[in-house]
Amino acid sequence: MRNGHNGAPVRGLKLKLLVLLVLCALPMGGSVSVLLTGGSPLPLLAYAVASLLAFGLYRYDKQQAAAGQWRTPEKVLHGVELLGGWPGALVAQQMFRHKTRKLSYQLLFWLIVAVHQVVWIDVLFLNRSFLPLLRLQQ
Repeated sequence: MRNGHNGAPVRGLKLKLLVLLVLCALPMGGSVSVLLTGGSPLPLLAYAVASLLAFGLYRYDKQQAAAGQWRTPEKVLHGVELLGGWPGALVAQQMFRHKTRKLSYQLLFWLIVAVHQVVWIDVLFLNRSFLPLLRLQQ
């Protein structure tokens, strides 16, 4: 895989893909489980749409940074990540080598990822206290 910014290969690609797959297992499995048990397709759609949006925003922000132009506010990037775009953001961070060195940014990013993991652990393995929030009202 080549870096979208300068054509350099992504370092540690196999390990990074493995981490991405492991982190996505709960949200994707949970979203599919909710759908298959009569729940809403909203979680699955949210992850897909928000990830595409996050990837695009990261790409745009990296281009703007290189050109010295107006940047996408970090709160916008984090908002999209929180809405389910963190998988796309994680891929974009690695592909464009963007937002990977700023500690304060990375701390909040990984907190968002952890929140998603905890919610899906609850939905799938514990008392399912969040499941009613994911079901469509009839």
